[in-house]
Amino acid sequence: MDTILEATNVNKYFYEPEKFQVLKEINFSVQRGEFLSIVGKSGCGKSTLLYILSTMDTDYEGSLKMNGEELKGKTQNELAQFRNAHIGFVFQFHFLLPEFTVLQNVMIPGLKLNRYSKEEVEQRAMDKLNLLGLNDQALKAANKLSGGQQQRVAIARALINDPALIMGDEPTGNLDRANSGLVFDILKDLSTTQQQSIITVTHDPEFAKNCDRVIEMSDGTIIS
Repeated sequence: MDTILEATNVNKYFYEPEKFQVLKEINFSVQRGEFLSIVGKSGCGKSTLLYILSTMDTDYEGSLKMNGEELKGKTQNELAQFRNAHIGFVFQFHFLLPEFTVLQNVMIPGLKLNRYSKEEVEQRAMDKLNLLGLNDQALKAANKLSGGQQQRVAIARALINDPALIMGDEPTGNLDRANSGLVFDILKDLSTTQQQSIITVTHDPEFAKNCDRVIEMSDGTIIS
């Protein structure tokens, strides 16, 4: 199997108010098409870990490879380009631009990548909306959609550049049970049919239980 992400001996310290180790010797990898959840009590280090895995935080010890490429030591500009090309993000809050249409919102990371013409990006965005059953909503303003629909738009936006990895930070944290189930099913289907690798941090035991694998953290370490 293809290894998409590999974290080796990752350690992280906070220095305020005094030196404190927040992540201790984190080692794990993610395979192509794998859907995994990181769980643990608040303050156990899971969000800090996701922040490092997403390349937003570069102040850590250890090695982080994505698609076989070492990310430690890259400049902020290099990382920003790498993120846009290889990582899709889905957060608890969808962060859609309310005055933009659904289609425009999905296109943003594609236009930023500058790999395809505007027409191609638009076509790709429509393809992703189609995949998520939202093509009929493409020209609506994003703020006119329900919460569940907005989160599906956020998933389409995360998919626009065909990322190696989708990272979700509490992707169902803001949704009711029915919409949570729907978002889970979409992510599960993406991992199964599109071989999309997905890492989520979640507090929802039901969501985690149905993933391919669960990584449990406690006090900055992986305990299972």
